[in-house]
Amino acid sequence: MDVVQELAALRSRIDRIDPRELDALWERLEPARIDDLIGYRWKGFSFDTGHRTHQMLGGAHWYGKSFASVSEVHPLVCRDEDGELFSDKKTGRGEASLWDVVFRGEVTATMVYDGMPVFDHFKKVDDDTVIGVMNGKGGLVFDNGEHYWFGLERDVAL
Repeated sequence: MDVVQELAALRSRIDRIDPRELDALWERLEPARIDDLIGYRWKGFSFDTGHRTHQMLGGAHWYGKSFASVSEVHPLVCRDEDGELFSDKKTGRGEASLWDVVFRGEVTATMVYDGMPVFDHFKKVDDDTVIGVMNGKGGLVFDNGEHYWFGLERDVAL
């Protein structure tokens, strides 16, 4: 099974996903580069591994992320009660920026949150889809010792 098919199978699941399955997919993907992300709004999807962030983002009506430039990143684009998109700076504790960061021995395009010690590392599934893993310091990121896993699909040019 190729990575696109594997991702489709994982996204179609209604049961909990073991984070080891996402680790195995991650190992097979090419690191995303900053230029792969910039200039687009991306629609997000979340993997239900039991991580508390999966529920939190659902409650926040998370839509995705927006990468206008290296220094202008909106990590939590959400829908308000009228269905309009907005950058939820309160939940995200500000905005973010993009950096090249080594994670698990590879340099990946990484979103660094401005207001908390959190990093989202990205790898490419294809030109229009990336997988992200949230990394950082302490209980904010880890839930029972596990990372939070999510994906993004290219939406519209900015």
